[in-house]
Amino acid sequence: MNKKKDSLTPLRDVISEILGDKNLPFNPKDALIWQVWDEVVGPTVSKYAQPSWIKDGLLRVKVSDPIWLQELRFLEGTIVEKLNQRLNRKALERIDFRLRS
Repeated sequence: MNKKKDSLTPLRDVISEILGDKNLPFNPKDALIWQVWDEVVGPTVSKYAQPSWIKDGLLRVKVSDPIWLQELRFLEGTIVEKLNQRLNRKALERIDFRLRS
């Protein structure tokens, strides 16, 4: 049987509880990558490449041009380092650049 609650739980408490769950399949702090991406890689790169997802230290980035895809593969280590520095933690181990389909 369902018991009716006498009071509502504030949304901020619900969100805090969900984001504090250690069993989540993602780290909520990783969402900051989307906020700092343009700043870290610069406007020219961000025009052609955008992150699509992150999981277990692997960031997938979709690239719109084959030439940029090749160039960004050479810059992977530098971009990983800069993103980790900007996030003040080791959020990324590698980036998988893929051509946008």
